[in-house]
Amino acid sequence: MYRRIKIVADSNIPFLEGIFEPYADIDYIDGKDIVHNDIVDADALIIRTRTRCNEALLAGTKVSLIATATIGTDHIDMEYCKTNGIRVYNAQGCNAGGVMQYVFTGLYGTASRNGIKLDGMTLGIIGVGNVGKKVEHMARYLGFNVLRCDPPRAEREGEEGFVSMDYLVANSNIVTMHTPLDETTKGMADNRFFELMQPGAFFINASRGEVVDENALMENRLKLGPVIIDTWNNEPNINTALLDMADIATPHIAGYSFQGKQNGTASAVRAVARHFGINGLFHFYPVCNLPEHQPKRLDLKGKNQGEITTILQYNYPIFTDDFMFRMNPRNFEKLRSEYQYRREIYVD
Repeated sequence: MYRRIKIVADSNIPFLEGIFEPYADIDYIDGKDIVHNDIVDADALIIRTRTRCNEALLAGTKVSLIATATIGTDHIDMEYCKTNGIRVYNAQGCNAGGVMQYVFTGLYGTASRNGIKLDGMTLGIIGVGNVGKKVEHMARYLGFNVLRCDPPRAEREGEEGFVSMDYLVANSNIVTMHTPLDETTKGMADNRFFELMQPGAFFINASRGEVVDENALMENRLKLGPVIIDTWNNEPNINTALLDMADIATPHIAGYSFQGKQNGTASAVRAVARHFGINGLFHFYPVCNLPEHQPKRLDLKGKNQGEITTILQYNYPIFTDDFMFRMNPRNFEKLRSEYQYRREIYVD
């Protein structure tokens, strides 16, 4: 049996308003504006990456649960939460399909613009978790050779099927980053990393901005081929000089698919419901019956590169996102909060 609880939630989380009201008192506040006084008597927080959950925010509050509707937890002081008995739940894999769609739409789009043939290329994936697995599946479906680097998985599962980061970087025509951000990955794409990359190789970062040393990327930019960047150091105050060097630049929206947002909100709601015993929300999932928002299966077998490019761009016109961002990069947060979620694609 649950008691009526107090929740503070990021007002930018979709599909949330009206869900907890029968069971809880809930305040909606823009995530970047949530401060200590807002949560002193709160039992739970439902957030995104824009709320920094650290001692300054949490000390002296009643918060016993933080549910983030994101895959990452680098905005949360996990050690502080563990020491102080605050449970943390993240939405693992919620946006994997959206990020996969972003990677391949960007890859084929920039290849087309630069007259690059992708046949026979090797795609290297750094970080083969929920997102990396989907990228791997699509890459193999499309006929790419695939290299995988994921030291934690290699340690658990054995070295077979995995390579070192140095080997991957030196032997891939396309390098795409899909790691979480922690002390082992911060700044991992450094000068040595880019020096090892093949001349003309693609570089894609749709994981976390700080896994890349942006100065090193800029210093090595001329040797690289197309560069696609969705995540940045110091968001939302991003490096506009690097933006100007990128073939595609977007404001951290790679995972902003309709399904990704449904999954993230569902995960957060279920976490709160189970923590506090709200039985009616144990299996919550946002309902949408609009055909244009349903995932779309694509049949790309036997298609040539131009046909694949056209199909991917039709389903997600990524260069529109790029254009809108370049028009005013200082609108980083506004572009994210007002983003029109796209539907995901998938292949067999």
